[in-house]
Amino acid sequence: MKRFFETIKHIFSIEELRTRILNTLLFITIFRLGSYVALPGVEPDQMNFSSQGLLGLLDTFLGGAFSKASIFALGIMPYISASIAIQLLTMALPYFQKMQKEGESGRKKLNQITRVLTIVVTLVQGTAYLNTTVPDEALLVSRSLFSISSVFVLAAGTMFCMWLGERITDKGVGNGISMLIMIGIVSRFPGAILKEFQSRGTGGILLFVLEIVALYFVIMGAVMLTQAVRRIPIQYAKQVVGNRVMGGQRQYLPLKLNAAGVMPIIFAQALMFIPSLGASYFAEKSDFASNVATIFANYTTWQYNLLFAFLIIVFTFFYTAISVNPQQIADDMKRGGGFIPGVKPGQQTSEYISSVLDRITFPGSLMLALVAILPAFASMVGVSTDFAHFFGGTSLLIMVGVVLDTLQQVESYLLMRRYEGLMKSGRVKGRTESVAI
Repeated sequence: MKRFFETIKHIFSIEELRTRILNTLLFITIFRLGSYVALPGVEPDQMNFSSQGLLGLLDTFLGGAFSKASIFALGIMPYISASIAIQLLTMALPYFQKMQKEGESGRKKLNQITRVLTIVVTLVQGTAYLNTTVPDEALLVSRSLFSISSVFVLAAGTMFCMWLGERITDKGVGNGISMLIMIGIVSRFPGAILKEFQSRGTGGILLFVLEIVALYFVIMGAVMLTQAVRRIPIQYAKQVVGNRVMGGQRQYLPLKLNAAGVMPIIFAQALMFIPSLGASYFAEKSDFASNVATIFANYTTWQYNLLFAFLIIVFTFFYTAISVNPQQIADDMKRGGGFIPGVKPGQQTSEYISSVLDRITFPGSLMLALVAILPAFASMVGVSTDFAHFFGGTSLLIMVGVVLDTLQQVESYLLMRRYEGLMKSGRVKGRTESVAI
């Protein structure tokens, strides 16, 4: 405990780090206050919102702003959708690939395109949100006037959230966009744990303590999944530059066990609505379709979880394939004079990295699928729905990843000032650890 307080003292003794932490807290406070400001012309108490499915997941990400018809009801999610679309286009279209290779100027162009696409996505999602989520009995004005005015308010709210995220990245600690999502998730945790405690009552204290202990081990498992890497040794050839000998050192290429992050869960979650939605159209004419609609509308059924886990495994391989390019890594190593001991540079190096990546991706995808379906198991053993969401899934992985990234940045400030790190042994590794080439 003494070392903990000394570390806190060292953190706030660094002026730049102290300023960044205070800026982060200020921007987060503004974001949370905005989530309680309702859209003009709507009564939030009249909202009939269901917390199940993808809409419930979005409401968790946004800290309840989605269900409250807030000006931040869409939050940063349209920007995430636009960023994913641009990333996929960068993998598929030569025009975007060329732009990505142009350095800083290309990155600015891609950011500008992403912002424009964010506005378009916000207008589309905002219109769908207002028409499907906000009931007529919650409106204080006419539907047409409310829809026209609110869609622009939602767009402005999303752009303001995006601006807050960029300010946190520039003047705060951690990645701003990820930080806003994490804060929305964490804001639901106190209410969920209080609700779970009240539901257990005084006679269920022991069971509640066991749930907290189980949650602790689940979080530790998520940390291991996020930080686990397979290190491939890289040897650099010695080069004589003038009177100095350069190179000759050994480094490592860290291939992450879960290189895809939370994206496979997000993609799989979006597709899990198709069986239920498709079967609901034929439910009145067919008993089989009615049963299918019922089964896949409940996320605790074994059929739902089996299909969900299968989709996660498939998307993990897919997203890893488009995000990690073994051929590019091999070419960069060859240009830098590096090679893997026992493997010829060039094509054989690419094939070797690809084979290693395939072998570690499969167990990584299995672990990711297990983490994703843990909330269903928690619900089946009696944990309340709100609290069960924190036992796994996208929410847990986002929280763990953002906290690790933030702690890694804080530790870098401490080490630069010759203070001890946050851990007695080893170092904090975040999701954004660069590949050593």
